[in-house]
Amino acid sequence: MDKELRILISGGGTGGHIFPAIAIANEIKRRYPDARLLFVGAENRMEMERVPAAGYEIVGLPVCGFDRKRLWRNVAVLVKLFKSMRRARAILRDFKPDIAIGVGGYASGPMLKAAQKCHIPTLIQEQNSYAGVTNKLLAARADAICVAYDGMDKFFPADKIVMTGNPVRRNLVDCKLSREEAAAKLGLDARRKTILVVGGSLGARTINESMIAGLELLKSHEANLQVIWQTGKYYDEETRRALERSGAGNVLRMPFIADMEAAYRAADLVVSRAGASSISELQLLGKPSILVPSPNVAEDHQTKNALALAAKEAAIMLPDAGAVKSLVPLMVKTVIDYRLLSHISSNVSKMALRDADSRIVDQVEKIIDKR
Repeated sequence: MDKELRILISGGGTGGHIFPAIAIANEIKRRYPDARLLFVGAENRMEMERVPAAGYEIVGLPVCGFDRKRLWRNVAVLVKLFKSMRRARAILRDFKPDIAIGVGGYASGPMLKAAQKCHIPTLIQEQNSYAGVTNKLLAARADAICVAYDGMDKFFPADKIVMTGNPVRRNLVDCKLSREEAAAKLGLDARRKTILVVGGSLGARTINESMIAGLELLKSHEANLQVIWQTGKYYDEETRRALERSGAGNVLRMPFIADMEAAYRAADLVVSRAGASSISELQLLGKPSILVPSPNVAEDHQTKNALALAAKEAAIMLPDAGAVKSLVPLMVKTVIDYRLLSHISSNVSKMALRDADSRIVDQVEKIIDKR
């Protein structure tokens, strides 16, 4: 491509949307150092901090999600949607992108819809095994739809689907630390079985409540296991007090894990929600896991994500409703079962789709060349 590339990437809301978006951007910049990239996110959401921290420009739309429980509040939502569509058109006029890429999240809908109305090519990256409403609405006029699961033709036109997998943070895959080195870096004992407990970038109430309920049991196994516990910033104080009361010395608690490479490398077992990005990381790293799907997501897509792994014995799924009582006992039982861990690790590794960021950028190139 001789001309300067101008690429718009829209979406966000959670790390599960933001990390793939940044991974795609990084691959574009690797191939085309002079390309101009612009992110479009939702005002006051996580992407407005994380994207600039990764070195990219971002602008915000006032868009927000529909309130399914309190329908009267959606009048304000519709007003924000109208303003977002108008601002999206202005962004397109000023930036003049060669293509608009949508990764999901509130901003992705109005931004890609505006691009399609302006006859700008669009690419959708659907991370989950159950497609979201926004992506299903955008699919008919999209040029390509990049997916990570089989059977997505029940949501999208089959001739537009490309199996790419989900991009993940490259530093996780490229990490060269041994398990022993990773444990030492975190101040842990490499001789103990290690469980990594994460609830997403903002935390997960059920997982944190389950941990609090099980601290005494974990303390009783202090001699042979340890836990890395990411609580999320919203649960920092509550979990700190609970851990202090328990006196469990084998639990390393923190609101956010900056060094996820070391945390993953040190872990024998991972406990996680079932977001698409988390699952892709587990697949690429071959990590056995207990998945606790969040019930508070659109279309209950995390349960469907988890079932896709559990059906292939590539993870253990525990419903959210039973987690407070059962999670910690299940963790303790599972982490000492070497044969089970090995079996799950082997199966989840077989599901990995590598170099997803590169595959997606291949599609970006094809679309731009065709146009």
